[in-house]
Amino acid sequence: MKSQRAALTPQMLRYDDFDHRSETRWLPYLMYFHRVGYRSEVINTDALGFRISHGAGARASAGGDLPRGPVRLFAGSSTAFGIGSTTDAATIPSRLWTEYAPSVPWLNFAGRSYNSTQELSLFLLYRHLLPEIEEIVVFSGLNNLALARLPEWQRGDHGGFFNCGEYFEQMEELRARHRKTPVVFGRRAERRTAPPEEAPVPPLADRISYAADLTVRHLEGWRLLAGQTGARLSFVMQPLATWVREEHAPQERLLFGELDEKSNFWSLYGDIATKEAGRAYAEALRDACEKKKIDFFDINPVLSEAVREQDWLFVDRAHFTDEGHDIVSRILADSLGLT
Repeated sequence: MKSQRAALTPQMLRYDDFDHRSETRWLPYLMYFHRVGYRSEVINTDALGFRISHGAGARASAGGDLPRGPVRLFAGSSTAFGIGSTTDAATIPSRLWTEYAPSVPWLNFAGRSYNSTQELSLFLLYRHLLPEIEEIVVFSGLNNLALARLPEWQRGDHGGFFNCGEYFEQMEELRARHRKTPVVFGRRAERRTAPPEEAPVPPLADRISYAADLTVRHLEGWRLLAGQTGARLSFVMQPLATWVREEHAPQERLLFGELDEKSNFWSLYGDIATKEAGRAYAEALRDACEKKKIDFFDINPVLSEAVREQDWLFVDRAHFTDEGHDIVSRILADSLGLT
């Protein structure tokens, strides 16, 4: 029997192929980035792995064709990247460039499964390729909160990243291969490294505070860099389906129910998925952004007011349909004063 996901969102099968773990592109300093030169009817990337964005009769990407004049950047993780869209032209940067804020080209500068450290690092590593930057919109925040549940030894100084457990396991195996057995009192001693004890998940309030502080720490880096170029910086707290509304469209109920049968979403992220958690996180981000003089916009309540219950916005709880991308693009243009 065909799954609801395959029936309602066949484009997601192409994203599964694009993001298959056997094809992970490991990249120094970033840990990982997208496959390069990927071609399909759903998603296409350039020679560096950036997704191609579309304007009226034009295309552009950071590692491909670039406009000569100023550009605008749309940064973030997988939602900003456009997971869920049926074509490159349906992503948020493409809809902004084509329809809602077309005066200057928009580049898709997002990274699949990135945290705020990786988002900022991506800009640092590739900003030298770009022409003049007029506007930077960072559409993010969710991954830092989701990853805040990791133990402190995995989060380290700059926050946890997805699949970091596998990374640390591989690094320990590498250390073990290079480790020499020490000599103790004339005999060889067996040396073992015990794995850290499993730590309890920090309380929700602590995770919200941690994620907000980490996010704004890196936004301050964005602000300093943007200030050198004269670009305006805006941070948009990305939506989560359960932060937007409690009653979902019929298609969403089918997709979410099927996904819940195969995933551990509620056991891992159930406490951060409530509306109360979303509001608390938004307030923490807003307060921290105000102190650093960074423009902050929580799109969740605005999106909630803009849609009807039957409007199908999400392919899963974090990623949009084409209609969802279009509605969000219109709200961003109106709310951020983009032309």
